Amino acid sequence: MLRTLLNIIWLIFAGLGLFLGYMLAGIICCILIVTIPFGIASFRIAVYSLWPFGRAVVDRKQSGVGEVMSLVGNIIWVIVAGWWLALGHIVTAIPLFVSIIGIPMGWANLKLIPVSLMPLGKEIVESDAILPTYQRSA
Repeated sequence: MLRTLLNIIWLIFAGLGLFLGYMLAGIICCILIVTIPFGIASFRIAVYSLWPFGRAVVDRKQSGVGEVMSLVGNIIWVIVAGWWLALGHIVTAIPLFVSIIGIPMGWANLKLIPVSLMPLGKEIVESDAILPTYQRSA
């Protein structure tokens, strides 16, 4: 119930703008063919930024060439776009922390920083999916 309420407030004040921005970036990346992996990552972040409460970012299990390519792609991403996105999330989180109701949204904005810095090799899952079974029932 609380997650849904926070997600609705987030959607109105921050989520829709972030979603549209990440979607636009994803479309541009997909048009440029070579940057399609960045576009797919941008679409993944867009959906996460639309409804972040109750979800978490985890590392995708990879090995060999996939892991190396993700690392190289993430380095390129950080140089070109990642640090700008992280800075934007920090700047927009600060005013959210000013009000009591905005504190959870400020934390959600900060929670987006790691995935906006290095999106390749990440997966977005429901928070309950990463908890051990004995913690879910509590």
